[in-house]
Amino acid sequence: MDILTIIGLVLGFGAVIGGQVLEGGSMHSITQFTAAVIVFGGTIGAVMVNYPLSTFVLALKNAKLALLNHRADPRAVIKNISELAAIARKDGLLALESKVKKTEDPFLKKGLQLVVDGTEPKLTREILEIELAYTEEYHHASAKVFESAGGYAPTIGILGAVLGLIHVMENLADPSKLGGGIAVAFVATVYGVGSANLLYLPLAGKLKLKMREEAIMKELIIEGLISLSEGENPRRVEEKLTGFLRESQKKH
Repeated sequence: MDILTIIGLVLGFGAVIGGQVLEGGSMHSITQFTAAVIVFGGTIGAVMVNYPLSTFVLALKNAKLALLNHRADPRAVIKNISELAAIARKDGLLALESKVKKTEDPFLKKGLQLVVDGTEPKLTREILEIELAYTEEYHHASAKVFESAGGYAPTIGILGAVLGLIHVMENLADPSKLGGGIAVAFVATVYGVGSANLLYLPLAGKLKLKMREEAIMKELIIEGLISLSEGENPRRVEEKLTGFLRESQKKH
């Protein structure tokens, strides 16, 4: 689990709700089903209009990335590639054929198969970089789904507030209902602004960062496989790939 995302969500929403309570307000005053339907339903509807089904579904699948830490350890990947380089240098590229079936990472497996099949290093790089570029592009588009939701939500919230005020204006003959009616109307704005800045936009930002980390990992794999296929010294391969790591990762 990505504990920082969990803490951030709890702290963000907790601060807003806690502030409401500390100000003497009640939870009932900010809990309005109609406002929630308008804001969340309207936001989702706008996003659906803006994006094709494939991108929308991919965004829902990728949302779990913000809550999970399941990426591979880059140091373990570097060690694995350097070991493969040692085998290839000693016994030849065909000796890696048995390693292909045991490789779990689909991207590394595909690249390793290309190397074993004797594909030219330049062509291998081109094939893998094309897959990397478009995979990153599709995932980036899925992150923009949440970014768009963060843009639509406040506007839908204002729309909900206006609809609520229209209802208030229809009841001007009864002054006793005006205060509560206006308060309820503005709950939609709270939902819109709150969901955008506490959920949608932070979620989009976290997804972009994690997707970039995955892309860097694939760039590391590409560089390692090309070095391996060109018969470079395993130690030099490991030193080269270490350059992809953060300073904190290099110290371990």
